[in-house]
Amino acid sequence: MTKDTFRIGLAGANASRGWARDAHIAALRALPGLSVQAVSARTQSIADEAKSFFGAVSAYADSLELARDPSVDIVAVTVKVPEHRAIVLAAIAAGKHIYCEWPLGRDLAEAQEMADAARAAGVHVAIGLQGANAAAMRHAAQLVSEGVIGRPLTLRVVSPTAGWGAESPAHYAYLQDKRNGATLATIAGGHTLAAIEAVVGDYADVTALASIVQGEMKLSGTDETVPRTCADHLLVSGRHVGGCVSSLEVVGGVTNLPFEFIVRGTTGTLAITGGHPGGYQAGRLVVTTSPESPAQPLDAAPGLDGPSANVAELWARFCEDIRAGTRTVPDFDRAVRLTRLLDTIDASSDLGRRLPVEY
Repeated sequence: MTKDTFRIGLAGANASRGWARDAHIAALRALPGLSVQAVSARTQSIADEAKSFFGAVSAYADSLELARDPSVDIVAVTVKVPEHRAIVLAAIAAGKHIYCEWPLGRDLAEAQEMADAARAAGVHVAIGLQGANAAAMRHAAQLVSEGVIGRPLTLRVVSPTAGWGAESPAHYAYLQDKRNGATLATIAGGHTLAAIEAVVGDYADVTALASIVQGEMKLSGTDETVPRTCADHLLVSGRHVGGCVSSLEVVGGVTNLPFEFIVRGTTGTLAITGGHPGGYQAGRLVVTTSPESPAQPLDAAPGLDGPSANVAELWARFCEDIRAGTRTVPDFDRAVRLTRLLDTIDASSDLGRRLPVEY
């Protein structure tokens, strides 16, 4: 498919806050051949404000109407996870290409349903694992595969996030309920696990400990608290199919702990540094090796920083896939595999023993 400009429909646009505002709009404006055609929000007034802020042509109070808009080529799903399924399935039925934020669904059944529907329809889909798709991560994966540090032996990762701490704004309350599928394990953990597998290969087995360190969260500006039913700390040790062993610690509620990703190989080491309060995936990353290796390539939009930088990289590669008929970006089938891994980690923690990972 060749197309000069893709018209984007942003489901979940808000001029005041949200991932569409904080990451997607700067990415879309920085890349050639992309324009915001339509926006949707939970009310018409919020949608109208977003229309003005994002420079859209149309505004909807119903994201399903946006998904069916014939003037939209690609639907970007940036709403809360429990709302993903309905919008994604409507967009697939309308023949749209889809960029959906991670996690794809609340559970494996929802993710599998959406992946199956997308595959049957033949549309292009991308799952928002922008950290694992970042230029730095792809560069690191290539260096490891080319043997720059020899055979990977061990990997240590510490992945902090400000989320799932003692206090947050009220609109983050839903993140504390495990049933919603948007948790420290799925979001901070899922993004990091995707990067780990991108660099050192698939997990063969895992041992995990998911813990609720603080059992409630205070809503900022109030005396109200909400119970936390999802883990706010996660430990995973694993063995990978290539023989590398890894340790991962996902830490919630911290802003002063650096992101750490260090691979030790038979002939050298590789490190990825960066980090962002919202998680490593929301900031620029830098790869260094010993011995020295070629410099990492430039990002698709080198002038961007913060959350939009890695999102722009994924948008650029996704649109190139659509134009060229290739399928190189993380898709819904990748989301299903990652959801299976997270389910195995959950089961390992519950059972207190090592489990094989079956994709």
